[in-house]
Amino acid sequence: MASAADQMAQSISLAKFAKATDLKKRLWFTIGALIVFRMLSYVPLPGIDPTALGLLSQQTRGGVLDFFNTFSGGALTRMSLIALGVMPYITASIVVQLATSLSPQLAAIKKEGESGRKKLNQYTRYGTVLLTAVQGYFIAVGLEALGANQGVQAVIQPGMMFRVAAVISLIGGTMFLMWLGEQITSRGIGNGVSLIIMAGIVAHLPTTLFNLLEGGRSGSLDPVKLIGIVVAVMLLVLFICFMERAQRRILIQYPKRQTQRGMQAERSHLPLKLNTAGVIPPIFASSLLLMPLTITQFAGNRVSGESWWGDVIISLNQYLQHGSPVYMLLYGAGIIFFSFFYTAVQFNPEETAENLKRYGGFIPGIRPGKNTEQYFDYVLTRITVIGAAYLTIICLLPEYLVSALSIPFYLGGTSLLIVVNVTMDTVTQIQSHLLAHQYGDLIKKAKLKGGRLR
Repeated sequence: MASAADQMAQSISLAKFAKATDLKKRLWFTIGALIVFRMLSYVPLPGIDPTALGLLSQQTRGGVLDFFNTFSGGALTRMSLIALGVMPYITASIVVQLATSLSPQLAAIKKEGESGRKKLNQYTRYGTVLLTAVQGYFIAVGLEALGANQGVQAVIQPGMMFRVAAVISLIGGTMFLMWLGEQITSRGIGNGVSLIIMAGIVAHLPTTLFNLLEGGRSGSLDPVKLIGIVVAVMLLVLFICFMERAQRRILIQYPKRQTQRGMQAERSHLPLKLNTAGVIPPIFASSLLLMPLTITQFAGNRVSGESWWGDVIISLNQYLQHGSPVYMLLYGAGIIFFSFFYTAVQFNPEETAENLKRYGGFIPGIRPGKNTEQYFDYVLTRITVIGAAYLTIICLLPEYLVSALSIPFYLGGTSLLIVVNVTMDTVTQIQSHLLAHQYGDLIKKAKLKGGRLR
């Protein structure tokens, strides 16, 4: 009986999905856009010798850039047109949001509504071009020096023409990805930028799983460790799902109103997510780390052994290995900072308290106005501490364990967090579209019945 009921529920869901024409168009558009993203990751920069790319991969293997390479789906290792991915765009958006919080002029622009949002988006695009140009130039300079000591040239014809072509190509690739992400958001399903990052991570899953299973088959990986990795990943996914759905529900009460049953007070709940910022803090922290690390990684190839500051750059890259204390400290500090910063951007206690007061709502035992605002700020600070600690542990603890135990498993906690979180958000949006389609059908039926009654 249970299986029959489940099949009936599944058939009803499939029937609803089959009738949701707009949802199917959005899904196909999203899939097509992600396929275009994956195809672009195999288009190399002009003037690159493909045989030298293996040397680049060996020189940067084990460094922090391996972590960012997963975000671009391997495009950084292959030196494709989208080698930098959407990270410059994310970094530019961070700078604009921080400037909006600090500058009264930008804060006034933000309050202008849709026109202000368009202006800030334009500033973000200008910043994206500037950051991509700076990173692209150092990548081009580093590629020219790559393999010079071994007698191998990664660039066929080094010079200013190659640098200009590489910078223009990287700018074009990043801007196209930014536009593609915006199109997915407006015409597809889910957040376009997050889906692009998730697609890059998922693209590495088959290779990671194959290497893991091959290590267990050949005996290079202890079967106990292999089973432990599988169990740990499953538990980690369950823990992420639990924490992402955790809420602190604040009771909101409204004045008594006359109803058919007499005078009754209306009550509702204001849900505050434990992790209000979602996957934004790890992505923001990663993008800020990527900017200087890209410059030092590729500039080090150029100035290695030439001067004292060249040796300093090489030493800096060695300190920023996966699992190193400096890397863990910087990454963890970035996650904590952006957890509080983005939560403050998403939820305004003053505005929420003012809206409650305007509509007559209040928290039992708390006076409306300033006291309600202070209560919201108090509760939000407490749950953000828990949310920031959760994100930090999820992102850093697996990285540390993999590095300390020398386990060949390169899908860290940050990658799992992004994949699970974006998947949950996408499924929620699909359910919302199905629900909206169902309500649309009910409204049409109600209109048809009303017409017949007339």
